[in-house]
Amino acid sequence: MAAPLTMWDGVLEITQMAQAKVGDPLLWALQISSNLSSHGISLPSPELASVLVSYICWDNNVPIMWKFLEKALVLKIVPPFLILALLSDRVIPCRRSKPVAYRLYMELLRRHAFELKGQINGSNHEKVMKSIDGVLHLSEIFGLEANDPGILLVEFLYAVVCQLLDASLDDEGLLELTSDKKSIWPIKPQDMEIDGHEIFDEIRMEHNEKLHNLNTVMAVELIGRFLQDKRTSKILYLARHNLPTHWPRFIERLQILGENSSALRSSKVLTCEDLLRLAANKCTILTQEPKKNLLQKFHAVTGFESPLVTSSAVLCDGGGSISSLWLPLDLALEDAMDGYQVNATSSIEIVTGLVKSLQAMNGTTWHDTFVGLWIAALRLVQRERDPIEGPVPRLDTRMCMLLSIIPLVVAELIEEEERVDINELKNDSSKVPGSRRYDVVSSIQLLGDYHSLLSPPHSVVSLANQAAAKAMLLVSGINVGSAYLDCLSMNEMPVNCSGNMRHLIVEACIARNLLDTSAYFWPGYVNGHINQIPNVPPQMPGWSEFVKGAPLTPIMINAMVSTPASSLAELEKVFDLAAKGSDDEKISAATILCGASLLRGWNIQEHTAQFITRLLSPPVPADYSGDESHLIAIAPVLNVLIVGIAPVDCVQVFSLHGLIPQLACSLLPICEVFGSCVPDVSWKLPVGDEISAHAVFSNAFAVLLKLWRFNHPPLEHGVGDVPTVGSQLTPEYLLLVRNSYLPSSGIVLNDQTKQRLSEVATSSSPHPVFLDSFPKLKCWYRQHQKCIASALSGLVDGTPVYQTVNLLLTMMFRKMNRGSQSVTTITSGSSSSSGPGNDDSSLKPKLPAWEILEAVPFVVDAALTACAHGRLYPRELATG
Repeated sequence: MAAPLTMWDGVLEITQMAQAKVGDPLLWALQISSNLSSHGISLPSPELASVLVSYICWDNNVPIMWKFLEKALVLKIVPPFLILALLSDRVIPCRRSKPVAYRLYMELLRRHAFELKGQINGSNHEKVMKSIDGVLHLSEIFGLEANDPGILLVEFLYAVVCQLLDASLDDEGLLELTSDKKSIWPIKPQDMEIDGHEIFDEIRMEHNEKLHNLNTVMAVELIGRFLQDKRTSKILYLARHNLPTHWPRFIERLQILGENSSALRSSKVLTCEDLLRLAANKCTILTQEPKKNLLQKFHAVTGFESPLVTSSAVLCDGGGSISSLWLPLDLALEDAMDGYQVNATSSIEIVTGLVKSLQAMNGTTWHDTFVGLWIAALRLVQRERDPIEGPVPRLDTRMCMLLSIIPLVVAELIEEEERVDINELKNDSSKVPGSRRYDVVSSIQLLGDYHSLLSPPHSVVSLANQAAAKAMLLVSGINVGSAYLDCLSMNEMPVNCSGNMRHLIVEACIARNLLDTSAYFWPGYVNGHINQIPNVPPQMPGWSEFVKGAPLTPIMINAMVSTPASSLAELEKVFDLAAKGSDDEKISAATILCGASLLRGWNIQEHTAQFITRLLSPPVPADYSGDESHLIAIAPVLNVLIVGIAPVDCVQVFSLHGLIPQLACSLLPICEVFGSCVPDVSWKLPVGDEISAHAVFSNAFAVLLKLWRFNHPPLEHGVGDVPTVGSQLTPEYLLLVRNSYLPSSGIVLNDQTKQRLSEVATSSSPHPVFLDSFPKLKCWYRQHQKCIASALSGLVDGTPVYQTVNLLLTMMFRKMNRGSQSVTTITSGSSSSSGPGNDDSSLKPKLPAWEILEAVPFVVDAALTACAHGRLYPRELATG
């Protein structure tokens, strides 16, 4: 029964919105997959393939739609062979007027036409092949009954090569040399092609002609690949023996192409001799009796008795490994490591949704799915061998993904199944509970076979060794605390207990209640037993002493900063001290939270990040009655927290756990308050240093910029024909996401991740927060947007901003001189400024940060203008 029209209208609406925003193809694909699954549509969907191709050809023939189509193919939302059939019917006739589309079609053909195993094993294979027959009229053209998908597959691959062959001959004017001087395939447009204004654009026509010639070369090379590939060549040879009236025509065309094609002579991968030799080769593959029909021979070649059988002796030979099924997962994990962008959505939510989609589309067991998930995360860590310089997350963020995010994803998948099982068991006592928890255990056991992936990076070798030593001690009947393990050296162990990444994964899963300590008794997990507790040097005071009530000392603080907390209880005690302790204790506790517990406390990392976020946005005390903000009194603590989370690895940890919206909501009031303070406002730190309001503001503002502007490079505004693309992570958007987690939003939050985020958002303020609540920041933000969109204007002589510009220019260039003269006259398009060249320290502006930021664009404009006109040297500009 056909799906209701409204559902496909919804699919097109999602697509149109994503197209308008030039959205992430992966997110679009996951949204489409979820939408179809909710309507009971099995994937891959032939109907969706038809909808997408019809939508693209030709009203929406734009780059982003081809990216969407490619992502749908990679994630197996649409059947690749049907997409190729639909595109060949639409694109090949229009290849001259739409050379880019023809190029993209051949690129899709190159990527997907040779992956036969996935096509034949698909759940909808028979339906897909019949749809292809309907599109290309294969049964009608070849005269064979379409009662088996195997026959249609032979016809389809043969038809694809024939279409490319006839199109190439036609493009080079060689079709007239054939005996029938025409093609049985629609290789020319039915109607006159009208290209709008582009037909009069000589530059565009010249570009299209060059691309057209390159396309012909690529088409010829694809023909050669079909004839050379081990699997497709066998399928084509079946057509040779079973389509006798068509094969001579095919060979004739190959010979004409090989003898006369200028495109073939331009190719760097295929020669004329190669093509002629391929055309002349006789089939030596099949040794079956001549009386066997095409269906029997297809089964003989492929090893299939039915298209639904999953083994294939020939088609799979040399094909992609099972790991290719999880390539989208590799890409998603690597994308999350991009230090130039942060996500408003938790990686737990993103990866969970992707894993569920891949498991459903690939038709794999949950055991295999979990194995693929662990291996993808291990590969992510192993790729961090030679890190490049720049704001790119290093090993800590990748370890966070493996040991914090992935266990939380697994926990969410198990909880989801068990939550459903509980509801179903209430209605059906005979229902067997799900087995995802058991599949997790078996998947981690299997990881022991992947030795190359389990080698720990140098910086975590000691942690892996500690995990292995802990298991060995427990297996030996010796129970010790975490403080003992921190001081334990492998030299003190009587037997070798070197650890690997699986030991760290097991510890992370035990901490999340995904495993228990019975994992320590798995075969080969430990190397033996010991009979006595190894001697260790005296333990430095640290977490264990702090939990017992010992006061914080410098030695203890250093130990707790460098060693992550081992339990949530330890972390909660530090948080209580940071929220309710003395001023010195608050600063010390804030320092501890931003230490190893944030970067390497994988078992409690989400709680550490949440505690820091809550400390950055404390509620107004019930007894507070001052005129100034309550944040002023805790400036030293806020500054410690902000500086502590500023490194790019730390920012990415907040991003992975979905805390970016709330972190932005916490930083906005800090920037608003301290940006309005004059620099005379300062605070003394316990170590004797002083911090000013400007320092607090600068640190907070720098982190804030990473959250809403750091996610795209400067080229995001477009180059050449690329359309202008705006960043989605604006302050308004982040606040909307944050507000959606509040109970007042009415959104039901089922999973634990969203419930945690809701608790953090509610703890700072149970009410929605909007940008209008921060007038100073909003004013600067609007000015910033105007500066990006157009040239500077609006600076009026005598206004406060004009005076601030003068003051800043004088301060920056007071030492500038030209020989014996001292000059600081700088003229921009909207103002001019001059001042004496002295060293008076009183020239330093005593202005709030927002007023300085308001003047900065005009200062920069004036300085660059002066530099361009020779009144200021570039060196002086940089120094100033």
